[in-house]
Amino acid sequence: MKIVSLFVPPFTPFASPEPSAHARRGLPPSRPRRLFQHSVALAAMLCLTACAVGPDYRTPSTEVPQNFKEGANWQRAQANPQASLASDWWQMYHDDKLTELVEQSQKANQSIAAAEAAYRTALAIVQANQAQLFPMISADLSATRSRTPAGGAASGSATGSLTPGISNNFIAGVSASWELDLWGAIRRQVESAKSTAQATDAQLAGQRLSIAASVAIDYFELRQADIDIQLLEQQKDINSRILYMTQEAYRQGQASNDQVLVAQDNLENSIADLQTTQIAREQDEHAIAVLLGVPPANFSIAPDLTYSFAIPEVPLGVPSELLQRRYDVVAAERTAASANALIGVAEAAFFPTVTLSASGGFQHNTFANLFSLPNRFWTLGPDLAQTIFDGGARTAAVREARATYDQDVATYRNTVLTAFQTVEDSLSSVNHLRQQTQSFADILQRNQQLFASSNAQFDAGAASQQDVLTQQLTLLLAQQNLNDTQGLLAQSSVALIRNLGGGWDYKDMQTASDNSAPSRAPAGEPTSNQPTSTPTPPPR
Repeated sequence: MKIVSLFVPPFTPFASPEPSAHARRGLPPSRPRRLFQHSVALAAMLCLTACAVGPDYRTPSTEVPQNFKEGANWQRAQANPQASLASDWWQMYHDDKLTELVEQSQKANQSIAAAEAAYRTALAIVQANQAQLFPMISADLSATRSRTPAGGAASGSATGSLTPGISNNFIAGVSASWELDLWGAIRRQVESAKSTAQATDAQLAGQRLSIAASVAIDYFELRQADIDIQLLEQQKDINSRILYMTQEAYRQGQASNDQVLVAQDNLENSIADLQTTQIAREQDEHAIAVLLGVPPANFSIAPDLTYSFAIPEVPLGVPSELLQRRYDVVAAERTAASANALIGVAEAAFFPTVTLSASGGFQHNTFANLFSLPNRFWTLGPDLAQTIFDGGARTAAVREARATYDQDVATYRNTVLTAFQTVEDSLSSVNHLRQQTQSFADILQRNQQLFASSNAQFDAGAASQQDVLTQQLTLLLAQQNLNDTQGLLAQSSVALIRNLGGGWDYKDMQTASDNSAPSRAPAGEPTSNQPTSTPTPPPR
């Protein structure tokens, strides 16, 4: 904290309920004017020499890797690894239905609406704290009419009695009160509120990203189920035909009872798998409906049996970008900044408070003569307050504020580590699913050749119809494995986009704040508290 020397000139508050001699002679009120000038000068001097106690915030240091462990091959394979994700990243999948669903969810989802309301609340808190930096001015106009009985006692009167009868009293006055922010307590509160608003804004962006990603993942699961249901229906029909053929062969003594039991189990398994897939499809549709803010009973998506998954190339970037592109990292960092400012608020309680107050107006028993110079009254003077003993409450408040800051710093660093982990997990998943997709594509191609060979052998009389059906089941299973892997790859790519920040950037939020965009960043956002990838020691 800066040490400042304050010289306060001798000053005696003066209150005059009666008009001064200058006023009675029609001269200007010189002494009140001098007192007012002295008070203004005192306030200006105190404001100029004031300081803000507490530590100035610096972004907590974190260990940031140079590259992603699972992204080495990924970065070499990308044509532009430093490219940025677009905020409308879902359009990379070239699916008009998906785009329609995501955009509808951004407008109607209730979790987003709640996050927006929380952001507006945070902005209102910032404005309320900023208002404390300015004087509070109020005006009052009152009129009373009273009757005094004969012989009534008058407390505090010069004669000990009141004049009986009815009397009127009119008062018109203005009062002002201004608590000087000498030690920066209010400024630190404003700083804390701004940081909290920025954290809330990041959480709003995270909610939008989470909803969009959930819609995309559920949609891809639904399309995956569409194709699986079709393939499982075909498998059920083939298993039904194989069971019938096996039962006929059993009646003719050409098959055993065990073979019939195996054929029955295969049919029941295909039916059970079909039911499981249909449950998943219906639940995915219900989940999308809720994400879009509509009742599931009023929402449906038509099946698409020819759907083809498009897997976009996701620009990866460098790990340090996560510190500004991950909403949870930014929110945690801004929360730590808010907690740091509250340390100054707690430390400011050890210093005295100075409040300047003034009031004045007119008072008379008739309204017609109210606003005349002899009927005026005024009061002007400062108020100096200092807590002498509080039993250690202020010390405990400072310790609590510092402990809260340490906790938020630890949360921030853990959030950074978790962000790196989720990206590495997504990269690992995408890398291996790409290889798995290629393997299942090769298997499908070979099974197509085997099925064609079985048909040729059946036409030549070298294979039975049951052999052809069995090979067709293997082909359908290969198609299902490939479809499921492609669906998982599409979902993993969405998870990777979400874990990379989904096109959101904290620097964009700051730019919006500089341009005074009311729907994005909080007003008056500090320019020196943005997170950077350069490690700096935490304040102590």
